[in-house]
Amino acid sequence: MVKQIRRFEVVETGHVTPNMFRVRFGGPEVTAFPEGFAGGYLKLRIPLEGDAVAVRTYTIRHQDKNVIDVDFALHGDKDAAGLATRWALDARPGMSLEAGGPGQPKPLPAVANGHYIIAGDMTALPAISVNLEALGPDASGDVFLEIQHEDDIQKLAVPNNVRLHWLVNPEPGSQPELLADAVRALAWPETLTYAWVATEFEAMRNLRTYLRAERNLGTDQLYISSYWKRGLIEDDHRSVKSADAQAETPA
Repeated sequence: MVKQIRRFEVVETGHVTPNMFRVRFGGPEVTAFPEGFAGGYLKLRIPLEGDAVAVRTYTIRHQDKNVIDVDFALHGDKDAAGLATRWALDARPGMSLEAGGPGQPKPLPAVANGHYIIAGDMTALPAISVNLEALGPDASGDVFLEIQHEDDIQKLAVPNNVRLHWLVNPEPGSQPELLADAVRALAWPETLTYAWVATEFEAMRNLRTYLRAERNLGTDQLYISSYWKRGLIEDDHRSVKSADAQAETPA
């Protein structure tokens, strides 16, 4: 599929929870957008001075024929927010924004009688939510979600045998061991199907050490990615992420 730049119209904005903010896009270019990309990503083109733009990557939380929802995790107040989050907080119905994509979703493999381990912070919560909604009724799993406040707990659609573990960290990125410690404390399932991880860079590295190096999960059983790195903008995080991936690749 050829990715292209489209212009979306803002139709609604508001808080999902105190630290998660949603922008709902509509308009003719949303209606013409390829179907089936919930959980995939957009490259939002945030306008700067003149004709310059800053490109930021965000997950499609929800998609239907007429709307696309994008959720923005809020790390601190507006003054401390990044370019995309500040744009979202200022967005009003009638405004528009260019977006590239779509990028492919990273779904969970559909396997009967397996067990999933899923871990992520609030930046990954949109993708995790989409994946959980797609699970069959007989799926089982443990989902570890790092949030900033108890009020950030969301009502997620999950099968009866999927357990949600909410971990509160008021300062995102300040406890890179939090998710890994919680996953380590879990009794390892006998029928693990797949582990899916997306979070801050250092937290990802801690989880990777456990899941890949200690539990010997290969690429057929593990998706793991960092969505951001504390203290870095996306461009710099991308460079660090690339160097880390090269260092992890066997010679």
